[in-house]
Amino acid sequence: MLPERKMQECLSKSSFSKSLSPGQNWKSKSMRIIPEEFLRSTHESFEHRVVFSVPWNNSWQLWLRPDKKGLFMIKEDWDEFVNDNFLGPDDTLVFTHQDTMYFQVRIFKKDGKEIISAPLEVEPQKETTSASASASGRTATRGRKSCANLQNPERYLLNPQNPYLTKTLKKTNHLLHVGHPVIRQYGLEFGPHDSSMYFILPDGNKVDGLTKYYNGLPNFLGWADVCQQYNLKIGDTVVCEFELSGRVVASVRVHFVNE
Repeated sequence: MLPERKMQECLSKSSFSKSLSPGQNWKSKSMRIIPEEFLRSTHESFEHRVVFSVPWNNSWQLWLRPDKKGLFMIKEDWDEFVNDNFLGPDDTLVFTHQDTMYFQVRIFKKDGKEIISAPLEVEPQKETTSASASASGRTATRGRKSCANLQNPERYLLNPQNPYLTKTLKKTNHLLHVGHPVIRQYGLEFGPHDSSMYFILPDGNKVDGLTKYYNGLPNFLGWADVCQQYNLKIGDTVVCEFELSGRVVASVRVHFVNE
C-alpha cells in the first residue's frame, strides 16, 4: 500500500485511487468500477468512455458499461491497461480527472516510489521525422502499409518545406501526440488548450479538432474520427504534414502511405 502521507499528497476531490485487497487481482471486476463517490463529486457524466494517460505519454481509451452495481470499464480494455503496465500486487494507482473523460494515472510501488518512465517491456509512443522511420507491424489494408523502412516520406508532402511526422498506429488512436523531437526540430508552437484546429483528409474534407495538453505536451483531439472514417488500423502508417499560421500549428494534413 502507498504510504498514507504520500497518498494524501496525491489525492484531491478530482482523484481516486485503486489498490488490491486480499483475494483480489488487478483483473477482478471490482477493480474496473468507477467509484460512485467520485462520480458524485466531479458532477461529470462518464457514460461512454474514459482516456487514461501516464507520465511517459502512452494512453489508453477504455469504454464504459453500466450495470445495476455501477459504472464499469469493459474487461478487454481494462485488462489491456493492466497488462501493458505490468501491475503488481503491491502497486497503487492514482487517477486524477483532468478534462471531460481524460485522466492522468500515476503508478506507485510499495515503497511509495512513482513510476515515471515506461516499464522495460512497454514501448512508448514515438514519432519520427527521418527518412529511415521504422515501425513494426502487419501489412495494412486499403492501400496503406506498415513498413520497416519508409523511404522518403517527404514525397507525400503537399509543401516540401512543411514540418511533418510519420506515425504508425498503435493500440490507441484517440489523440495525435506530438513529441519533443518534432517540436524541437521545427520550432513548432501550438494554440492554447482547447483551441480549434482541423485535420485535412486526402479527399479534401476536413475534420474538426482541438489542441489539448497532457503532461505539458500538445495532442490533437479528433484523430479518432479520422481513424474511424478511413478505417485506419493498428500497423497502418501515415504522414502528418503540419500547416502553420506563423509558427503555430493550425491544421494537420493526413497522407496515407501507399504500397
